[in-house]
Parts: sequence; structure tokens; C-alpha cells
Amino acid sequence: MTVSSPSDGATQSLKDRLIREIILTGPMTVADYVTRCLHDPKDGYYATRPALGERGDFITAPMVSQMFGELIGLWAVEAWQRLGAPEKVRLVEVGPGDGTLMSDALRAARLAPAFLEAAELVLIEPSRPLRNEQARRLADADLEPRWVKNLSQIETDAPVILIANEVLDCLPARQFVRTEGGWAERRIGVTDDNELVFGLTAISEGFDTPAIDIEVGQVLEISEQQAAFGRDLAALVSESSGVALLIDYGRAKTEAGDTLQALRRHQKVDVLSNPGEADLTQWADFPLVLEAAVRGGADVTGCIGQGLFLARLGIIQRAESLARARPEAADIIHRQFTRLTAPDQMGELFKVAAIFSPRSLAVPGFEA
Repeated sequence: MTVSSPSDGATQSLKDRLIREIILTGPMTVADYVTRCLHDPKDGYYATRPALGERGDFITAPMVSQMFGELIGLWAVEAWQRLGAPEKVRLVEVGPGDGTLMSDALRAARLAPAFLEAAELVLIEPSRPLRNEQARRLADADLEPRWVKNLSQIETDAPVILIANEVLDCLPARQFVRTEGGWAERRIGVTDDNELVFGLTAISEGFDTPAIDIEVGQVLEISEQQAAFGRDLAALVSESSGVALLIDYGRAKTEAGDTLQALRRHQKVDVLSNPGEADLTQWADFPLVLEAAVRGGADVTGCIGQGLFLARLGIIQRAESLARARPEAADIIHRQFTRLTAPDQMGELFKVAAIFSPRSLAVPGFEA
């Protein structure tokens, strides 16, 4: 890693600015790099060019089939009923994408008019382009959305039902590597010809040795942002009462592994090649998040596969109903069902868990 300067230009790209910053301040953590690539105000992926859907860079479960959002909507209705059907409830979605999930959820919730009458819709979305897309998609919805910047802006004078689908994977982790000489942190530096490169920085203090057995050369990811999100959710549901539903791809037990990847047009690309032009993700660390929530004073469910969760909500019956109503689309509906639930597709890679309060609340979908 060198300290040479990148070539000057009239307009510096995000890559140029990152190189200059690293030269001036030293190698950058993986977590800081991912945050800059996703949220840099000028060139960050989500700040400027998020591309969702079949023609974009990646696709999420709500875009696979209407069944996903519909079942989440019915889940929210059932959670509201189990909370005692309060006269006022806040329906919150963190990272609503293009608004598809909430649009489908609210349509399904029409089966419970009293829920829609009680609910206030709040969306947490840092990306201006996505907020615009959400406003367009929800323009004719039964509830008018209100946008806030973070969880701390959610009032606690009414119960909260919160949905976070593919949010944790956007909260980056630092990466640590066990070497023959001890633990080191994987960071991003700069080569002699001004290219970004991964390297290792020795750790002298401030690192707690993990309780699990890690072999030499393996990577351990630790996300303070994901842990903080778990603590913040715990504080919110504890103060207001309610439940937060987390759905994401990730690990259900603490284990080693480098999960950092960049996606562009549904293909994996080099993480360092074009900062800000691809979606960067890392696996959700459910054990870390749920432990943080418990420490924050809330209760948590176990972590189960998305396929099992959707089956408990009735996706089999919903798929059969749609196929009967639209026989010409039966094959498509079956493929969508398989994509969402099959163990070799999204059924087991994607996990579901909930953070809730009070302890007596039986969270829908987690009954044994």
C-alpha cells in the first residue's frame, strides 16, 4: 500500500475520492467502504442510481410474486389483532425498495377494514430516488405514507408493527482474519498504480477474540451497524409495544465466512472496480442482531427459513387459489412459489426472525 496521489481530473469519481482519502488517512475498513459506496451523497449507489427488478441489478422477494407482500400484509393484520386490535397502530417499513411489498400488503389488508382505519403508515428510506418510486407506487394506496429518516423518529405513543425485508444485508460488517501471527483486519488500501486493493492490518488492541473456533486464513465478519439496528428495534418495541419482522439472507448461527459481494445486472462483479455503481451486500448476522435485541430489553423469536415461515402464513393455499383464478398463469405462479419457498432457492438461504414486546405476544408465523 503506497501513498502516491491519483491523477488529477476536473471531476473526481467516487473511486478517485476514496483513493485520495485512503492515501491521506490510511487503509479503510470494509464497513466504511461499503457505507461510502452505497450512501455517498454525490455518487453512492442508493443515493443516485438504485436499480431494482428484472431490468435492474437485483430482485427482492416482493418482486418475485404478489404472494409475498400479500402474506406479509395479512401477517401484520394478525399481529395487530394479537396486540389487542388497538385503535391506533403504526405500520412501519424500513427500506421499502420500490414500494411493491407495501402496495401488495395494503391490498391484502383490505380484508380487515378496521386495521386500515387504525393504521398510520411510516416509511424509513434514505434514498431519494427510491422515495420517489415509493410515492408513485403508493399514490392510490389505502394509507398515505409518511417518510422519516431513522427509527428514532418513530413515535412511541402507539403500538408498532415493523417490517424490514432485506435491510440487514445493507448494514455492512468489518472483516477480521485469523493469521499465523494473530488477528488482523481486512481493509482497503491503494496500490502503486492507484488501484484499490484488499490488505491486512495488524490488530494490537480493542479486539475481543471470538468464542467460536476459527481456522487460520478464515474471515470473521462483525457488524456493529446490524447490532445497533437490533438494539434500536428493541428500544422501539419495548417503549411502544409491538413487533419487528426481519427477513433477509444470512446466517442463523455464528460462523466464519467472507460474504461481501457486489451485484450489477444480476451478476457478481468486482467489489473494488467501480465504487458506487453496484449494489454491495453482506449476509445478515441474525445471532448478533437478536442477541443485541435481547440485551436491549426485548424478546425475540427463533430464526426460521423463509419457506417455512411463508408456509405457516398460507402461501400454499394462496398459490393454489391464484392458479385456480388464473389457469393460464398456473405455471408462472408455480415457478414464483418455488422461487420463494424451495430449499435450494430462497426458502432456506433467506431467514425470518422477530423482535417483540410484551413477552406474552405470540408472533404470527413462529408457532411450533
